[in-house]
Amino acid sequence: MSKQQMVWILRDYERCSACRLCEIMCSLRFEGRVWPEASRIRVFEVVPGIAIPHFCVQCPDYPCVKACPTGALIVDKSTGAVVVDEGKCVLCRKCIDACPAKVPRIVKGKTSVIICDLCGGDPECVKVCEKAGFNALKKIPRPGSTIIMHYAKTPEELAKPLIRKLLEMNPEKVM
Repeated sequence: MSKQQMVWILRDYERCSACRLCEIMCSLRFEGRVWPEASRIRVFEVVPGIAIPHFCVQCPDYPCVKACPTGALIVDKSTGAVVVDEGKCVLCRKCIDACPAKVPRIVKGKTSVIICDLCGGDPECVKVCEKAGFNALKKIPRPGSTIIMHYAKTPEELAKPLIRKLLEMNPEKVM
Protein backbone atom coordinates (compact mmCIF):
# COMPACT_ATOMS: atom_id res chain seq x y z
CA MET A 1 0.00 0.00 0.00
CA SER A 2 1.84 3.09 -1.25
CA LYS A 3 1.23 6.42 0.49
CA GLN A 4 1.40 8.09 -2.96
CA GLN A 5 -1.80 6.23 -3.91
CA MET A 6 -3.71 7.10 -0.77
CA VAL A 7 -5.55 10.40 -0.37
CA TRP A 8 -6.54 12.53 2.57
CA ILE A 9 -8.63 15.64 3.18
CA LEU A 10 -6.75 18.55 4.70
CA ARG A 11 -8.92 20.86 6.79
CA ASP A 12 -8.36 24.61 7.12
CA TYR A 13 -10.82 25.51 9.87
CA GLU A 14 -10.22 29.24 9.50
CA ARG A 15 -11.62 29.09 5.95
CA CYS A 16 -14.83 27.21 6.84
CA SER A 17 -17.88 29.45 6.58
CA ALA A 18 -20.31 26.88 8.05
CA CYS A 19 -22.28 26.95 4.79
CA ARG A 20 -22.81 23.18 5.08
CA LEU A 21 -22.64 22.60 1.32
CA CYS A 22 -20.31 19.71 2.14
CA GLU A 23 -23.04 18.06 4.24
CA ILE A 24 -25.57 18.53 1.45
CA MET A 25 -23.33 17.06 -1.26
CA CYS A 26 -22.32 14.14 0.93
CA SER A 27 -25.91 13.26 1.78
CA LEU A 28 -26.92 13.54 -1.87
CA ARG A 29 -24.13 11.15 -2.87
CA PHE A 30 -24.80 8.54 -0.20
CA GLU A 31 -28.51 8.94 0.54
CA GLY A 32 -29.83 10.29 -2.75
CA ARG A 33 -31.45 13.22 -0.95
CA VAL A 34 -30.57 16.18 1.22
CA TRP A 35 -30.24 14.60 4.67
CA PRO A 36 -27.47 16.40 6.59
CA GLU A 37 -27.95 14.17 9.65
CA ALA A 38 -26.75 11.23 7.53
CA SER A 39 -23.85 13.09 5.98
CA ARG A 40 -20.43 11.54 6.55
CA ILE A 41 -19.09 15.04 7.21
CA ARG A 42 -20.63 17.23 9.88
CA VAL A 43 -20.03 20.93 10.46
CA PHE A 44 -20.10 21.93 14.11
CA GLU A 45 -20.32 25.56 15.16
CA VAL A 46 -19.02 25.19 18.69
CA VAL A 47 -19.33 28.94 19.22
CA PRO A 48 -20.71 31.42 16.68
CA GLY A 49 -18.15 32.05 13.97
CA ILE A 50 -15.99 28.99 14.72
CA ALA A 51 -16.95 26.22 12.29
CA ILE A 52 -15.39 22.77 12.44
CA PRO A 53 -15.91 20.39 9.51
CA HIS A 54 -15.62 17.00 11.25
CA PHE A 55 -15.15 13.60 9.64
CA CYS A 56 -12.92 10.54 9.69
CA VAL A 57 -9.17 11.22 9.60
CA GLN A 58 -8.30 7.62 8.71
CA CYS A 59 -6.06 7.11 11.74
CA PRO A 60 -2.81 5.30 10.91
CA ASP A 61 -3.64 2.47 13.34
CA TYR A 62 -7.39 2.38 12.50
CA PRO A 63 -8.72 1.82 16.05
CA CYS A 64 -12.31 1.65 14.81
CA VAL A 65 -11.48 -1.18 12.41
CA LYS A 66 -9.63 -3.07 15.13
CA ALA A 67 -12.53 -2.61 17.57
CA CYS A 68 -15.22 -3.93 15.21
CA PRO A 69 -16.17 -7.44 16.36
CA THR A 70 -17.92 -8.41 13.11
CA GLY A 71 -15.41 -7.21 10.51
CA ALA A 72 -17.90 -4.64 9.22
CA LEU A 73 -15.16 -2.01 8.93
CA ILE A 74 -12.34 -2.50 6.45
CA VAL A 75 -9.63 -0.27 5.02
CA ASP A 76 -9.76 0.52 1.29
CA LYS A 77 -6.18 -0.23 0.23
CA SER A 78 -6.24 2.31 -2.61
CA THR A 79 -7.51 5.31 -0.65
CA GLY A 80 -6.75 4.45 2.97
CA ALA A 81 -10.36 5.16 3.90
CA VAL A 82 -12.50 3.15 6.28
CA VAL A 83 -15.37 1.45 4.44
CA VAL A 84 -18.47 0.03 6.14
CA ASP A 85 -19.94 -3.31 5.10
CA GLU A 86 -23.52 -2.47 6.04
CA GLY A 87 -24.56 -6.13 6.08
CA LYS A 88 -22.06 -6.97 8.80
CA CYS A 89 -22.58 -3.99 11.11
CA VAL A 90 -24.59 -4.77 14.26
CA LEU A 91 -24.58 -1.19 15.62
CA CYS A 92 -22.63 -2.24 18.73
CA ARG A 93 -20.91 1.18 19.03
CA LYS A 94 -17.46 -0.31 19.63
CA CYS A 95 -16.03 1.67 16.69
CA ILE A 96 -17.41 4.90 18.16
CA ASP A 97 -15.88 4.17 21.55
CA ALA A 98 -12.51 3.35 19.93
CA CYS A 99 -12.37 6.47 17.76
CA PRO A 100 -10.34 9.31 19.33
CA ALA A 101 -12.59 11.87 17.59
CA LYS A 102 -15.88 9.95 18.07
CA VAL A 103 -16.54 10.19 14.31
CA PRO A 104 -18.51 7.02 13.46
CA ARG A 105 -22.18 7.72 14.01
CA ILE A 106 -25.44 5.87 14.31
CA VAL A 107 -28.22 7.72 12.54
CA LYS A 108 -31.90 6.94 13.03
CA GLY A 109 -33.15 5.22 9.90
CA LYS A 110 -29.76 3.72 8.98
CA THR A 111 -28.86 0.06 9.55
CA SER A 112 -25.13 0.61 10.06
CA VAL A 113 -22.69 3.19 11.35
CA ILE A 114 -21.66 5.89 8.92
CA ILE A 115 -18.07 6.97 8.34
CA CYS A 116 -16.43 9.03 5.59
CA ASP A 117 -14.98 6.75 2.91
CA LEU A 118 -13.42 9.61 0.90
CA CYS A 119 -15.98 8.97 -1.88
CA GLY A 120 -13.63 6.38 -3.31
CA GLY A 121 -10.84 8.95 -3.61
CA ASP A 122 -12.83 11.80 -5.18
CA PRO A 123 -14.51 13.52 -2.19
CA GLU A 124 -17.69 15.46 -3.00
CA CYS A 125 -17.19 17.73 0.01
CA VAL A 126 -13.84 18.94 -1.33
CA LYS A 127 -15.25 19.59 -4.80
CA VAL A 128 -18.17 21.70 -3.54
CA CYS A 129 -16.00 23.59 -1.04
CA GLU A 130 -13.54 24.48 -3.80
CA LYS A 131 -16.33 25.36 -6.22
CA ALA A 132 -17.87 27.71 -3.63
CA GLY A 133 -14.46 29.36 -3.20
CA PHE A 134 -13.98 28.59 0.48
CA ASN A 135 -11.20 26.01 0.08
CA ALA A 136 -11.55 24.86 3.69
CA LEU A 137 -11.17 21.27 2.46
CA LYS A 138 -8.45 20.11 0.12
CA LYS A 139 -7.62 16.66 -1.23
CA ILE A 140 -3.94 15.88 -0.75
CA PRO A 141 -1.73 12.78 -0.71
CA ARG A 142 -2.04 11.03 2.65
CA PRO A 143 0.37 12.73 5.11
CA GLY A 144 2.33 11.18 7.96
CA SER A 145 0.88 9.95 11.23
CA THR A 146 1.71 13.08 13.23
CA ILE A 147 -0.30 15.33 10.93
CA ILE A 148 -3.21 12.90 10.74
CA MET A 149 -3.44 12.50 14.50
CA HIS A 150 -3.40 16.28 14.99
CA TYR A 151 -6.95 16.22 13.53
CA ALA A 152 -8.18 13.12 15.40
CA LYS A 153 -10.03 15.12 18.03
CA THR A 154 -13.58 16.08 18.90
CA PRO A 155 -15.00 19.32 17.45
CA GLU A 156 -14.73 20.95 20.87
CA GLU A 157 -11.03 20.07 21.14
CA LEU A 158 -10.39 21.33 17.60
CA ALA A 159 -12.20 24.61 18.28
CA LYS A 160 -10.15 25.62 21.34
CA PRO A 161 -7.03 26.88 19.50
CA LEU A 162 -9.23 28.77 17.02
CA ILE A 163 -11.12 30.46 19.82
CA ARG A 164 -7.82 31.52 21.38
CA LYS A 165 -6.45 32.78 18.06
CA LEU A 166 -9.49 34.35 16.40
CA LEU A 167 -11.53 35.52 19.39
CA GLU A 168 -8.53 36.04 21.70
CA MET A 169 -10.49 34.44 24.50
CA ASN A 170 -10.15 31.56 26.89
CA PRO A 171 -12.21 28.75 25.27
CA GLU A 172 -13.52 27.66 28.66
CA LYS A 173 -15.29 31.02 29.03
CA VAL A 174 -17.23 30.75 25.75
CA MET A 175 -17.83 27.03 25.33
